[in-house]
Amino acid sequence: MKDKLFFILKRLGNSIITLFVLSFVIFSLLFLAPGDPARNLVGTRQATPELLESIRAQHYLDEPFLVQYARWLNGAFRLDFGTSIRAGADVATHVAPFAATTFQLVGMALFFSVIFGLSCGIIAAKNQGTLRDSFINVFALIGTSAPGFAVGLLLLYLLAFQLQLFPMFGSGTFMHLVLPAITLAFAISAMIIKITRQALLHEINTDYTTFMKARAISPIRITLAQLKNASPTILTSTGLVLAALFGSTVLVETIFSLPGLGNLLASSVTFRDVPVVQFIALIMAVIICLTSALVDILVYLLNPQAVRVSTSNLEHAGLLKGRKK
Repeated sequence: MKDKLFFILKRLGNSIITLFVLSFVIFSLLFLAPGDPARNLVGTRQATPELLESIRAQHYLDEPFLVQYARWLNGAFRLDFGTSIRAGADVATHVAPFAATTFQLVGMALFFSVIFGLSCGIIAAKNQGTLRDSFINVFALIGTSAPGFAVGLLLLYLLAFQLQLFPMFGSGTFMHLVLPAITLAFAISAMIIKITRQALLHEINTDYTTFMKARAISPIRITLAQLKNASPTILTSTGLVLAALFGSTVLVETIFSLPGLGNLLASSVTFRDVPVVQFIALIMAVIICLTSALVDILVYLLNPQAVRVSTSNLEHAGLLKGRKK
């Protein structure tokens, strides 16, 4: 019990340290952007000397860099991220509706990816070398190779324009999110299929599987045991999927004209709305760090003797196999 508690605290502590480092890098975006930080904060307004002086005083740009960072970090703890240059409103209030759309989209895509990817991966592993396995492998190959924008445009043309089963653009209803979620899930589910299939093939060829078959244990119980032992690889890859989904929303939201974080981030970069860019980047960092920590903790609790995989490397996650108790 003490070992588990120590691991959980250590993993959460590492995440907090990582978030502090990332917050420093994110705050530095204001100063890494070309030009005078005050001019960047002016946005599209005319940069008069009076306005620049007012901006510097408002954002404490005349203070040392570390003092400014401490002020920004203190505001972040109070959920005060300043004012959007473009909208003239509180950043958190301005971003909230866009974040709600993106979270719904990512949640739906993650659900599709996990359900479809796990199911197809299990079927492919259980039917190795058959036509069914070959068909699923071909789909996984296409899914990992096809560009996201091409998949989105194809779905729009066939299902929205030709068959008129879904709305083409906009948001507000469940149906508006289905096609974008399928577009996001297409490549992600292909990754889960490949990783699940490979992990299960390793378990199928083990001694305990042969022993369970000899004892005439039901196929469902055998599959559940195999999934439990393969869980470190599968769970880690699923956690990485969430980070990949958030990174893919910019393109998908643009194709389907969804008012989400991806669209807002792209427009904020164009208009140099630095406070909004900083806030969105921090949201992404928090989600990815917490997801990484929770996945590692869950894997450890399910199988303490499993080799823990760093969730920052998808290639390693796909190659690692869980040890059995």
